[in-house]
Amino acid sequence: MSHDTPLSLRELEHHDAFVARHIGPNDAEIAQMLRVVGHESLDAFTDAIVPGSIRSPEPLALPTAVTEVDALARIREIAERNRVFRSFIGQGYYGTHTPNVILRNVLENPGWYTAYTPYQAEISQGRMEALINFQTMCMDLTGMEIANASLLDEATAAAEAMTLARRSSRLKSNVFFVSSGVHPQTIEVMRTRAEPLEIELVVGDDADAAQIDAFGVLLQYPDTFGRANDYAELAEAVHARGGLVAVAVDLLALTLLKAPGEWGADIVVGNTQRFGVPFGFGGPHAAFMACRDAYKRSMPGRLIGVSVDAEGNPAYRLTLQTREQHIRREKATSNICTAQVLLAVMAAMYAVYHGPDGLIRIARRTHRLAGILAGILRNAGVAVGEGFFDTLHLTGVDAADMHHRAVQAHMNLRVIDATSVGISFDETTTREDVIALAGLFGVQIDLDRIDELDAGTADALPAALLRESKFMTHPVFNTHHSEHEMLRYIRSLADKDLALDRTMIPLGSCTMKLNATAEMIPITWPEFANIHPLAPADQALGYKELIDGLEAMLAEITGYDAVSLQPNSGAQGEYAGLLAIRAWHRANGQEQRDICLIPESAHGTNPASAQLCGLKVVVTKCDANGNVDVEDIRANAEKYSDRLAALMITYPSTHGVFEEGVVEICEIVHAHGGQVYTDGANMNAIVGLAQPGKWGSDVSHLNLHKTFCIPHGGGGPGVGPCAVKSHLAPYLPRAFGGQGEVGMVSAATFGSASILPISWMYITLMGRDGLRRASEIAMLNANYVAKRLEPHYPTLYTGRNGLVAHECILDLRPLEKATDVSAEDVAKRLVDFGFHAPTLSFPVAGTLMVEPTESESLHELDRFIDAMIQIREEIRAIEDGSLDREDNPLKHAPHTAAQVSASEWSHAYPRELAAFPLPSLRQQKYWPPIARVDNIYGDKNVFCACVPINEYEGEIEAFSEPMVS
Repeated sequence: MSHDTPLSLRELEHHDAFVARHIGPNDAEIAQMLRVVGHESLDAFTDAIVPGSIRSPEPLALPTAVTEVDALARIREIAERNRVFRSFIGQGYYGTHTPNVILRNVLENPGWYTAYTPYQAEISQGRMEALINFQTMCMDLTGMEIANASLLDEATAAAEAMTLARRSSRLKSNVFFVSSGVHPQTIEVMRTRAEPLEIELVVGDDADAAQIDAFGVLLQYPDTFGRANDYAELAEAVHARGGLVAVAVDLLALTLLKAPGEWGADIVVGNTQRFGVPFGFGGPHAAFMACRDAYKRSMPGRLIGVSVDAEGNPAYRLTLQTREQHIRREKATSNICTAQVLLAVMAAMYAVYHGPDGLIRIARRTHRLAGILAGILRNAGVAVGEGFFDTLHLTGVDAADMHHRAVQAHMNLRVIDATSVGISFDETTTREDVIALAGLFGVQIDLDRIDELDAGTADALPAALLRESKFMTHPVFNTHHSEHEMLRYIRSLADKDLALDRTMIPLGSCTMKLNATAEMIPITWPEFANIHPLAPADQALGYKELIDGLEAMLAEITGYDAVSLQPNSGAQGEYAGLLAIRAWHRANGQEQRDICLIPESAHGTNPASAQLCGLKVVVTKCDANGNVDVEDIRANAEKYSDRLAALMITYPSTHGVFEEGVVEICEIVHAHGGQVYTDGANMNAIVGLAQPGKWGSDVSHLNLHKTFCIPHGGGGPGVGPCAVKSHLAPYLPRAFGGQGEVGMVSAATFGSASILPISWMYITLMGRDGLRRASEIAMLNANYVAKRLEPHYPTLYTGRNGLVAHECILDLRPLEKATDVSAEDVAKRLVDFGFHAPTLSFPVAGTLMVEPTESESLHELDRFIDAMIQIREEIRAIEDGSLDREDNPLKHAPHTAAQVSASEWSHAYPRELAAFPLPSLRQQKYWPPIARVDNIYGDKNVFCACVPINEYEGEIEAFSEPMVS
C-alpha cells in the first residue's frame, strides 16, 4: 500500500472487510493466477466457464457485506430475543454441563471442528480413538456387542433400527410395533420413514406387542412418561414369534438400570445429548445404535475398528467401509452418509472425564432430586407415577394452569394432556429448583428441609431392574479425571490428526473451506445453546428471526420459493426433497410415478435416498467428457413417461464441470411429467452466479457444512436444508405437532438449529458481492491447480474452453498401468508432505479429485502443487528405474518418525527422501502416528472397542481371531 496517494474512507474500510479474510488470494495473486489460466479478468474467466443459459442477469437481492464487529452485534441482538428459562420438559432432551476443558479444547478448538471424515486412517487416529471411546461407552452401558459412531438423532436412529430389524428378522411380516411410551417425535419420524417402505406401523400399549406378528418392536427405557418397565418377558415373547426387540434408551439412566442387552434387546438406540452437549434448540446431538454381533454387517452408520499398520502396531480405521450407503448406491438400505462426530467426541470426552463413578454420581443425584420432589408432591395430594428415574408423571392436575404458573416463574414443564404434566430432572437441577417446583403446587419448604427430606426418601427405581454389571472398566475411562490429565489427553489426540488448522484439505466434492472464528462464536452463547426444542414459541423469538432470515437468504441464493431447515444432513435433505416430489405427484392423482432417473456420475446418496422413498432407480449414462448423456435421459424419460417421478442431477456435475444442457434436461423431464431434483453439494461454484430455481429445477438440498461454512467436525455435524419451488412448498416436512402432508424427517422441527448461526454469519459477513466473489475464486483456485499440474497429471474432465468448475479430477490410471503406483499410493505419500489426501477414487476409480476452495491462499496452493510435482518426479524415477518398483517411498508411505529414526533402515531409497521430500519440510513437519494401515486385516478381524493397554506394548495376538469386544 503506497503512502503517496491517500485512500478514501471506503477503500480503507474495504481492506478490513471480512471478504478479504475469507478469500485466500489477494488481488495481486488473483491477477497472477489469471495469467496462468489464460484470462485477463475474473469476469472474463467466469464467463468462459459458466454457461450463459443459466447465468443470473442480476446480482443477488441481499445486503452488502458488513464487518465482523457489526455482524456479531446484529446476531447478539437476535440472540437476546430468546429467553432462557429453567427447563424440566425432558422428552429426550435434558440440561447438562459441558465441562469447560471440553468446551474450550474440543467444541471451540479448530483442531477438532475443522477435521474431515476419517477415511484416511493414518492422519485421523486421534478422532478415531475418541470415537472408539464413544462406541465402547455405548456398548458397555447398553450391554450390546457392537455400537456405531454415530447417527443423527434418536428418532432417525430408531427408524434405522426398524429397517435393520426388517432385514434381520426371520418373520415375514410388514408390521413394526411401536410402544405408545416412545417419545412422540420419534413416533412421528418413524411414521414418515415407514410409509414409503410399505411398513405398517402399529402404535399401542406395551402389552399388545406380544400379541402381534411384527418383525420388530420398539420400546422406550425409561419410557416417555418416566417409567422404567421390566421388558424381559415381553422380549422373550417377541423372540418366540420371530421378531426383534429394539429399545430407545437414556444412557445416564443405564448407569443405574439393568442394561437392555441383559434382558433381551437385540438393537439399542439413543441420544448422547445429556453427556455434555447443550439443548441447542434440538441439535446437533450424537445418536447411536448398538446391536448384537450378528447384525454388524447390516448396521447403518460408521463403525470404527482396530486393525494393524505396516509395522504391526494397532491402528484405528473405518471398518467394513463397503457398508457405507453412498458406496452401495441403489442397493443401499439406508442413506446415511454422515454422522455427528464432533458431538460424539464431546459425549465420549464427557464419559472419559467423569468416568463410570462420576456418571453414577450424576445419575444418583438426578434421581434423588426427582425422588424428593415426588415425595413432596405426594404429601400434597398430587398423583405421581411410580418406578421413575428422572421424570415425574403427574396426573389429575390442571395442565394449562400448571404450565402458566411455571412460565410465570421462568420454568418450563411438559404438558402431556389436559390433566397431566411431566417434570424431568437432570444434571443441572438444583435444590433451589426443587423448592421452586414445589411452590408451583402451593408447597412451601426451605433449603434446610431438603437434606431431611432426602434422608426419608426411598429410591424409586424398581429393585428388579437395578444394574449389577460393571461398565466402562477400560483404563481410558478411569484415568483422566483431573483437568490437567484431561487437557493433555485431548491435546495428545488432536496432535495425531490433520485438520484445516494445519493444512489445506483438498477434497473434491466436500468443500473444506474456512470456518471463520466470528461465525463460530455465537453457537456457545446461552441464548442459542440453552433453549429446549419444545420451549414455548414466545421464548424462542430470536431463533424464529434467525431461522426466518436464513431461510429467506437461502431462497434468494438458490432461486427457490421456500426452504426447510429441518433436515440435519445432506442425505436427509435429499430424502425430504424426494418426499415432497412424491407427495406432489400423489396430490395430483399420479401415484403410479415411481421412476427416478439418476446419472451414473451422481453422488451415491442420491440412489440411496430414492430407495428409501420407495422409488425405483434407473441409472442414465454419461458421455466421454463426463457430462450426463442428454439423449439417454431423453430416451428414458420417454420410455417411462407415465411413471417418471424425478430426475436427480448434481450441478455443477460430480465430474467437476458445468454441463451445457441442463436447461434442456429440465425441459425434457417436465415434458414427461417429472420433477427435477438438483443436488446442491457443489453450490460453492454457483452462489451469486446462477440459481437452480430459475433455470428449471424444482427442488434442491444444500450442504450448509460445505458451501455455507458449518465445519465438518470430523464427519459431522451437517445441515442439509431442502429448498423448493412454490408448488412443492406444501410438501416440505411439517413441524412437530403441526399440519402437513409430509411428516418429520428429523427429531426436531429445525434440525440442528444451534449451528445455524454459523451460516447466517457467513452470508451476512460476505454480502451479495462477496458471495459471488467466493464462487469465482473457488473456480480460479481449482483451475490454477489443474493448469499447473497439467504437465504432470492430466485432468480427466473439462468443460467449455477446457476449464473445470470448482474441482478437478486428476487421472492417475495411466501411471498405475506403467508403474503399479496407485492413486492410493499417491494419497498416502501426500501425508509425508503434511497434506490430507484429495478424494480418492470417486467418482472415478484410480483418480484423485481436488477441490481447493476459495479460502486457500496462493502460497498454500503452490505448496500442494509442489508436493504433487515432487511425487510425480518420484513416479518418473520408478519409470526410469532410479527407484525400485516395489521398494519406493510411495509404496511404503506414510513414514513415521519412529521408522525414519530407527537404528536400521532397510529400504532401497534414502531416509531423507522418506522424511523430507521437500526442503521446506525441515522447518515444519507433520509426523503421522502410524504407518500404512492394513484394511483387509481390519475387515477380516472386526474389533470395535477400546484396545487393552497391553496391546500397545507390541502384543497383538488379541486380534488374531474375528471378535467384537
